[in-house]
Amino acid sequence: MDERILVVDDVETNRLILEDVIQNMGCVPILADSGKMALELIQENPPQLVLTDISMPEMNGYELCRILKGSETTKHIPIVFISAFDHPEDIVEGLSLGGEDYITKPFVPEVIEARVGVYLRLNEAKLEMMELNRRLQASVNEQLRQMEHEKKNILYALANISARNSNESKEHIERMQKNCRVLAQGMQLSPLFEGKISDTFIDTIELSAPLCNIGNIGIPTEILQKKENLTDEESAVLRTHTDIGAQFLKDLYVTNDYNDFILVSEEIIHHHHENWDGSGYPDNLKEYQIPLSAQIVAVIERYCSLTDDNINSREEALEIMKKEAGVKINPDIFDICCKISRQFC
Repeated sequence: MDERILVVDDVETNRLILEDVIQNMGCVPILADSGKMALELIQENPPQLVLTDISMPEMNGYELCRILKGSETTKHIPIVFISAFDHPEDIVEGLSLGGEDYITKPFVPEVIEARVGVYLRLNEAKLEMMELNRRLQASVNEQLRQMEHEKKNILYALANISARNSNESKEHIERMQKNCRVLAQGMQLSPLFEGKISDTFIDTIELSAPLCNIGNIGIPTEILQKKENLTDEESAVLRTHTDIGAQFLKDLYVTNDYNDFILVSEEIIHHHHENWDGSGYPDNLKEYQIPLSAQIVAVIERYCSLTDDNINSREEALEIMKKEAGVKINPDIFDICCKISRQFC
């Protein structure tokens, strides 16, 4: 056994007696003549158990116990009081502060050995349980992380299928993803948005943007790929893709443990077709009722659709979007978009 037991007593004779008892147990005694010295020794190398007197100058045993039990790093160390105070109220106070036991003087070595041995074994079992819980939690966290990763893979796979059904190219999706990040970074530098956009938000919107039209997975291909103008009935069906996508996300994440990725993705999927003036769908939200993430994706989706395959130049696309600012898209975001548009791919 190599358990270290700290003895705290201002009387040298008591320390020496306890030192002999501890050595006979096969443990390592550490001696301190004051509470202050005990704290210094514990900070250097925490013991497996503390035996402390109560009546000591400057810092008594009760105060030492209060300090140790109040610290996250030392609260697990068992504390056994050894004192000449044998009144019930003294014992109750020591135990109420978190002490594990209270042994009254004069010392009976056999009693000390037996009771200290119990707490050493209990502490060892407690530490083993804490380590087992730590490993179990690490294992659970890894399994949850893996599940999260697999769910994201499912989402991206379905988003890719949806994009192909809609004749959207891989390059279009990648441009949207990158340009959403660029726009969000530009907005972060603006006094209008700096308090609303964090680095985490920028990372999340980059991950979530490709999922914006995932609901198209539930729309008939003949509607998605129709070259002619859609009928009113077909347009109504197409507009349901926002609800389909949002519901799919909720079904995939059936628990309430939503993370930033899922929350932002749901906002984008459900609301990136809302218009600034309230004329969009599905909920006719207007202005800042529309989630900021959805506003950003709406601007970039429009820009990318106008410039895919060089249909329009950057300048031509921005000129078209200028007419839509304040109607379909946030005019403040559009202004920032114009200033940083040379960074778009």
